[in-house]
Amino acid sequence: MDQLGSLLPLVLLFVVLYFFMIRPQMKKQKQEKNFINAIKRGDKVVTKSGLHGKIADMSEKLDAVIIETGAGKMTFDKSSLSYELTQKINAPKKEESSDKK
Repeated sequence: MDQLGSLLPLVLLFVVLYFFMIRPQMKKQKQEKNFINAIKRGDKVVTKSGLHGKIADMSEKLDAVIIETGAGKMTFDKSSLSYELTQKINAPKKEESSDKK
């Protein structure tokens, strides 16, 4: 019984690490994978480096996307697209009320 008591803190530490670190990271990776698989031509995206553009074409062979920007077309790996930043620019805009003075 004494051995079980000495292992209990270690088990609790692993459970806490799993629920606060490992599980959220796995959920985030799954969301990013679904995002990469769901992109299509015409979607507005942002790269992890901050480049804004629209998907002009996709290359499954190279696992890349061609992004059309104001400066022209550029090719990026699909992994360089940012899920969080893309969600921010595609989120519906909140309407400002005219009640504010």
